[in-house]
Amino acid sequence: MAWEVVVGIETHAQLVTLSKIFSAASTAFGAPPNTQASAVDLALPGTLPVLNRAAVEHAIRFGLAIGATINRRSIFARKNYFYPDLPKGYQISQYESPIVQGGTLRIITAEGEKSIPLTRAHLEEDAGKLLHGVRGTSGVDFNRAGTALLEIVSEPDLRGAKEAVAYAKALHSLVMWIGICDGNMQEGSFRCDANVSVRRPGEKLGTRCEIKNLNSFRFMERAIEFEARRQIEILEDGGKIEQETRLYDAERDETRSMRTKEDAQDYRYFPDPDLLPLPVTEAQIETIRRTLPELPEARRERFARQYALSAYDATLLTASRAAADYFELLVKVSGLDPKTCANWQTGLLAKSLHQHEIDISESPVPAARLAEILRKVSDGTLSNKTAQKLFALAWSSGADASIDELIEREGLKQMSDAGAIEKLVDEVLAANAKQVQDYRAGKEKAFNSLVGQVMKASKGKANPAQVNELLRRKLAR
Repeated sequence: MAWEVVVGIETHAQLVTLSKIFSAASTAFGAPPNTQASAVDLALPGTLPVLNRAAVEHAIRFGLAIGATINRRSIFARKNYFYPDLPKGYQISQYESPIVQGGTLRIITAEGEKSIPLTRAHLEEDAGKLLHGVRGTSGVDFNRAGTALLEIVSEPDLRGAKEAVAYAKALHSLVMWIGICDGNMQEGSFRCDANVSVRRPGEKLGTRCEIKNLNSFRFMERAIEFEARRQIEILEDGGKIEQETRLYDAERDETRSMRTKEDAQDYRYFPDPDLLPLPVTEAQIETIRRTLPELPEARRERFARQYALSAYDATLLTASRAAADYFELLVKVSGLDPKTCANWQTGLLAKSLHQHEIDISESPVPAARLAEILRKVSDGTLSNKTAQKLFALAWSSGADASIDELIEREGLKQMSDAGAIEKLVDEVLAANAKQVQDYRAGKEKAFNSLVGQVMKASKGKANPAQVNELLRRKLAR
């Protein structure tokens, strides 16, 4: 009987706030070590935490976006554990009464759409960061200590590594879409822990192991796949899975034991005596609800309906808020068929963005500039082939030259002179008697070859429609 891989994801999304969750210290990334750690962050005697209003509003914003319950009264607790990067010896978090409970996140899988239930999302502070140097020395940078986090916990409803990655990507897109997290995984703004277990279909959940701090989707997939194989091998050999926390080693492509996994009782949670219960009013919730943008699911459905796009195209175009905005501007400025715009955005543009590892918001060819190129194809100035060449030139030159200047400079204007095209067609027919004979014998591929020869002779500039029409007419004689 096959094994079923069960995954739950805990995500730490660093909230976009200018100051920390309980102090006025800056959250700017990249400052020299320990230059942004205030007396409150370092837990010096006599200091008291003061809650950051923006962090609370971001949590509510997320709860509304996933259709969750916003608790009108939530409580901060002390989560006790002892590591060098935790200055207080405890972390201020939420336990029994989080600010957000429930909700769902829809993901796209190979089998179609699936709704993933969420357990909760709660506010907490980040710890510092251990810095390991040469000759075995280590230090602690407390700049990150006290940074506002929203910990988002899914139910163990994901089946396998690919679903887990689809969930993580959807969540990553959502927190950026609604503006509560910058999503920078390299800087640690969006970090995931994967709880992995295996079972026979229909059996109760197996013992889970937690893989900590997965900061790329590729590593997440590989880590979960390795961990599932490891657990299956142990069970099939008659062994027992020990609940533990593990780390993923990307170089060796394996997980390794870090420590025995703690349970809630090990943290000895109790309400923080320095922080009152957090009240949330109906007026606050409604004010925040009015500021929410059109959410990904609604925008995806609108794109499919308004622009007559397939579900697949609509999904690609709403992968991020920036991508959706780019598409709508492209359609508006170009005045062209939305499907044509979608093909260019999800095709050549997406390929170029991927190759250069940049976001669409940083594209050297903004929507208005791509719209110019598409209009040149539409009015017959460019062929599709020369338009692709022009796109590459526009990408490399940025805004240094206008589209018209690039076309003129590179000689990309499409040949539409009937006499010039007819001359090329005649030359190609005369030089390819065998293919002419094959076409007249019913071999359609010979026609495509002749078209290719004419286009090559024109250096890709001949109007394809005119070439096709002239060839058909001459071959029919």
